[in-house]
Amino acid sequence: MSAVLAYRTPADAPVWRRRLLLSPLARIVIFIVLVAAVGFLVHGLLSWLGWMSRSTPRPQAIAGAMLQTVVPTVFAYAVLVRWIERRRARELATGRPVRDLLAGLAAGAGYMAAVVGVLWLLGAYEVVDTRTGIPFAGSLLIAGVATGIAEEIVFRGVLFRVVEEGLGTWAALLASALLFGFAHIHNPGATVWSSLAIAIEAGLLLGMVYQVTRSLLLCMALHAAWNFTQGTVFGVAVSGLPSRNSWLVPRMHGPDWLTGGAFGLEASVVAAGLGALAAALLVLHAARRGTLVPWRPRSLPAAAPAAPDNGLPVLGTPPC
Repeated sequence: MSAVLAYRTPADAPVWRRRLLLSPLARIVIFIVLVAAVGFLVHGLLSWLGWMSRSTPRPQAIAGAMLQTVVPTVFAYAVLVRWIERRRARELATGRPVRDLLAGLAAGAGYMAAVVGVLWLLGAYEVVDTRTGIPFAGSLLIAGVATGIAEEIVFRGVLFRVVEEGLGTWAALLASALLFGFAHIHNPGATVWSSLAIAIEAGLLLGMVYQVTRSLLLCMALHAAWNFTQGTVFGVAVSGLPSRNSWLVPRMHGPDWLTGGAFGLEASVVAAGLGALAAALLVLHAARRGTLVPWRPRSLPAAAPAAPDNGLPVLGTPPC
């Protein structure tokens, strides 16, 4: 079984079109510009509506945060796929949406439960109280759903996928993981180690999940469940952002390298180790299947045949 890329820059396209619109670098730049432009417009509209102030009622505040997070990336990705690559977004319409969603939710929640379980066995995680009736809609919709959709489109749907087309799986995995990790460097409590830890446990793992399944929907569900379970269920900071409403109220014991400190479990060596192990198993699985894309795959077309629907228009805007 050989690797199948979602898109390949057509060799018969005019030179100017290949360089300015269809090359991997051009598509990444176009996507970034679109996200920035639409994000500016959405922010201005929401500010005009009064949905961005501290006095905004909670329902509007949640809706505003979701729109500001999701709309720019979904719109930019729809333009990239429909009008630039001119193809069907198979990574979002895999034909098995329910299975992908359930698998992603189970994997994200299961991974975080495994991290907490190891820390509990080591005496580093202790539940001191429980809560009921907590308001969890905000964390579910913003930290979970909206963040999962937006960040997976950016880092797996665009960065990993497009770099893999141009430079192969290893380059795509390294670039997307490092950029994903260090995108969190300005979060509260972040350090160089916490950014590297996220690159290892989340960047490598999510990159390989996409590489093996070619399902962006599964990655979104995994990411959303990871964030929601970590903060709202287990009560620890999510990438440095403290959890104020959670079902479990924990007390952490031990050094920061074990517990993650103020940044949360993602800066724990336990999380980094389990994520690296899972990513390594997926790499071995992809290697056995022969789906790892080699360096500069366009020089080896037999190793990465073009997707059969390349050139067909997308059937609609990618679903959220």
